[in-house]
Amino acid sequence: MPDQLSALYSEFLEGGYDCVDRIVLNAYFSMGQSGGGFRVWWRELYGSDENLDDNHLMRMAGRFSRRLRAWAQANHIPVVYCSAGEQKHKIAEQHLSTHEVKSGLFLILVSKAPALVWEAQKTGTGKLGQLVPKDPWPYVNHYSFHILDPDWGHVTIKMSGHPPFGAQIILNGHEYVAAQAQKRGIEFTKQENCFTAVTDAAELTKVADTLSQKETAGHVRQLCERWIYRTCLCFALDLAEQKKSNFQYQYSVFQMEYSRNLLF
Repeated sequence: MPDQLSALYSEFLEGGYDCVDRIVLNAYFSMGQSGGGFRVWWRELYGSDENLDDNHLMRMAGRFSRRLRAWAQANHIPVVYCSAGEQKHKIAEQHLSTHEVKSGLFLILVSKAPALVWEAQKTGTGKLGQLVPKDPWPYVNHYSFHILDPDWGHVTIKMSGHPPFGAQIILNGHEYVAAQAQKRGIEFTKQENCFTAVTDAAELTKVADTLSQKETAGHVRQLCERWIYRTCLCFALDLAEQKKSNFQYQYSVFQMEYSRNLLF
């Protein structure tokens, strides 16, 4: 759809494209959102809920941290602990610009953020009574897995270290356009989200338009499934434990931005 700015500067424009910009998806394990559902899942994982208490819940979070740090050290993946207010995406972009990075996980950033954490309340006889969410949600370690995907470029999966391991998947539509343009042989120069020069603006527009097609929802889900279980959740639950307990994420859109880009 034409706009006044494009019409005003039409004689100076080489072209333009509309593009889905920032996409943030919530990933959640539906059974883990209620006390009863979490209890059923725990029974599937361990055979009973006799050991469902605060100590074992904390041990699960501790195992996540230990496994992650041991694996990262063995595979030479940096783990950086960030303080409040640090722009973690900028840290990752700086790493990408100064290191040779292959497809896959290249950086893990750790920071505190609120998350759903369950508290196991006991009856007078010492047996498990009910599970209640801590209120307010406590600040716990979140692990931001920075991944270089062949189709989507720089992808971030931010996951809570406490069960039920809620996560967010953060995508950038311009990263997708750049990755697809390279596959099609379209030459360009890019600064952050801006394409500053393009050899074929019309072809770049076609690439950007693919993000608005219905099939994109399926492609986004495939992206999530490609990384979230084997690359992120595996530190909390190995693949056998995920299968045994039927742990499976559902996804919902938390944030989506759309931008119009003019090529002068």
